[in-house]
Amino acid sequence: MSNIVPTEKRQLRACLLCSLVKNAAQFRQTGCDNCEEILRMRGSNDRVMECTSSTFDGCIAMMKPDESWVARWQRIDKFTKGLYAVRVSGRIPEYVEDELDRRGIKYRPRDGSTKD
Repeated sequence: MSNIVPTEKRQLRACLLCSLVKNAAQFRQTGCDNCEEILRMRGSNDRVMECTSSTFDGCIAMMKPDESWVARWQRIDKFTKGLYAVRVSGRIPEYVEDELDRRGIKYRPRDGSTKD
């Protein structure tokens, strides 16, 4: 389990698409556990820097996504277990938004600006 929770807080980053928290080296090494098919961060420092943010609020340690009301509230109940940010500052790059649009996926920024 030690690979799920990063140890260096100053190096933590949150995925701009799903809000998963890892350090930059972990994103570069394994990509995003939820979004790798779209974001393709594995092996690319540039992609990690543009698709993650070091500015985020709060953390949620999610171990049983399908049983958690907090996971449903944060819209992370379909994601892998791990550490997630409550809010993430920033937006994914425009070309990623275009790819999501082509796939019929609605992008909801993780900064709390989108209200339902």
